[in-house]
Amino acid sequence: MATIVSTELTGRASGDAQHGSLPRALLDGERLLDLPGVLDDLVREGLVARRQAEDILIAPRTKREIGQHPLEIVASREFEDPRQPGRKLDLESLTLWLCEQARQPYLRIDPLRINVNAVTEVMSYAFAQRHAILAVEVGHDEVVIASAQPFMYAWEGMLNQTLRGRRIRRVVANPADISRYMLEFYTMARAVAKAQDAGLEVSSIGNFEQLLELGQLKSPEANDAHVVNIVDWLLQYAFDQRASDIHIEPRREKGYVRFRIDGVLHHVYELPSAVNAAVTSRLKILGRMDVAEKRRPQDGRVKTKSPDGDEVELRLSTLPTAFGEKLVARIFDPDVLLRSFPELGLVGKDYDRWQEMVRSPNGIVLVTGPTGSGKTTTLYSTLKQLATSDVNVCTIEDPIEMVEPAFNQMQVQHNIDVSFASGVRALLRQDPDIIMIGEIRDLETAEMAIQAALTGHLVISTLHTNDAPTAITRLLDLGMPAYMIRATVLGVMAQRLVRTLCPHCKGEEAVDPDAWQTLTAPYRVKPPDKVQAPRGCLECRDTGYLGRVGIYELLPMSDPVRGLVTQTTDVGAVRRQAMQEGMRTLRLAGARKVAAGLTTIAEVMRVAPLIHN
Repeated sequence: MATIVSTELTGRASGDAQHGSLPRALLDGERLLDLPGVLDDLVREGLVARRQAEDILIAPRTKREIGQHPLEIVASREFEDPRQPGRKLDLESLTLWLCEQARQPYLRIDPLRINVNAVTEVMSYAFAQRHAILAVEVGHDEVVIASAQPFMYAWEGMLNQTLRGRRIRRVVANPADISRYMLEFYTMARAVAKAQDAGLEVSSIGNFEQLLELGQLKSPEANDAHVVNIVDWLLQYAFDQRASDIHIEPRREKGYVRFRIDGVLHHVYELPSAVNAAVTSRLKILGRMDVAEKRRPQDGRVKTKSPDGDEVELRLSTLPTAFGEKLVARIFDPDVLLRSFPELGLVGKDYDRWQEMVRSPNGIVLVTGPTGSGKTTTLYSTLKQLATSDVNVCTIEDPIEMVEPAFNQMQVQHNIDVSFASGVRALLRQDPDIIMIGEIRDLETAEMAIQAALTGHLVISTLHTNDAPTAITRLLDLGMPAYMIRATVLGVMAQRLVRTLCPHCKGEEAVDPDAWQTLTAPYRVKPPDKVQAPRGCLECRDTGYLGRVGIYELLPMSDPVRGLVTQTTDVGAVRRQAMQEGMRTLRLAGARKVAAGLTTIAEVMRVAPLIHN
């Protein structure tokens, strides 16, 4: 659910504390935290100067501050924290101080770990709002309730009557988080309930397992206001949580919503089947897809705004499954186009080699890796750098991932016979300097890429291979002659994304020599004395990782490497020659990130392939 910090729960809420250990406020009766009382306590503790407290008290309340929790008003002044020089006395540190005063545990609410359906059934929204409390975990024996008023407890007796014997365990949480998530959770729960009760019959086409209840499944109209609210909430939620993908998956009795964050899927919400179908339909409408067609896969795109006002593009894809349509929305942040290569993880000699490749006047440069390895980010960042006012950059993509005004972008459309190959053929008549081909999938596209390179154009494209040297054999397998590869290919870059260690909690530990040897095998690389290890904290949701960075394997096509390219190329020989010239395998590149304290051995081994020479 979330990490709870502090000593073991004491006081009235625990139900087992001795009378003498109760906080004074509980012995004297309830006490509602107010601004004068909080300031008195802060001055007495030495956290706020008396002059600062007086300034707050005599200052007129702004419209925003009316109704705010006293800690929020104090935090808004951004006083320096005397306990931590250089840091502000923010709302989190003030909430931790309140926990110490009340001797109750602190909780940082992590919405991804909360079962919204369960917690909103514990109490009504009106009751939660009246007492400024929020259920955050519902178990068989107890219910965890978060509050920012730890000295108020009358609501416990009223709530106990509805909990069927389950005890209440109290925690203290950030008052701003309580207000925000109370509104979001109850709005979402109400929208789902209203949408479930609203609706119309849903077609059974595309659902192969109806459990002989055909016609009994009800679905609200996709444009119903409740469904609109659900979709809006899911999108904003995904943006807040830094999700890269939203999965809406139908099952026999309900639908699941999952977010992919830093490459890992997280379960977010469960929807009734009818509401799940309506949410999918709503997104299909937004993506200008055929809502009535549920038997074949479809693609679409949506342009929206994040809570911060930034434009965000979503690429939609539907897939008919046994229980209905599954929809995945991939989120593309346009800011990724503005990131520098050091931010992406491409630095040092690898960066210099990559720049030398892509600044050649003609030839083919390939980027390889599986889906989700960051190839699109690399391509767009490179093209953004190359797309100056005196250069014509044209792309052919399937589909266009991110719209960028600096490029001339064209989309593959198989229904009207616009393929990669025919698209490149058309682009060659558009006087291009640089052509980006989304992917070389077949011999026809490969031949057009060769034709473009031979006629004086720089071609940048992708392949799906495990590492850089095997891109050569992949081209040979497609049917590209070896002499054409030698004449046109400038180089290949393979890449992966590894999760980076959370800077807030990572800690030092001795390196495991066996694990290091496994990572760097078959090459002998001296291990560092110490490496950084994941610990887990509130910022990274106890995963130990926050964000991702790229690891790269660059293979420039030098003359000795070209000499090894034949119709029966030995990949091992190509790799050995490239290593002699300075190429590092993906695992060795990852080992450098480990030694630099950015990631872990286990994370690199998870994503980077084992090399057999």
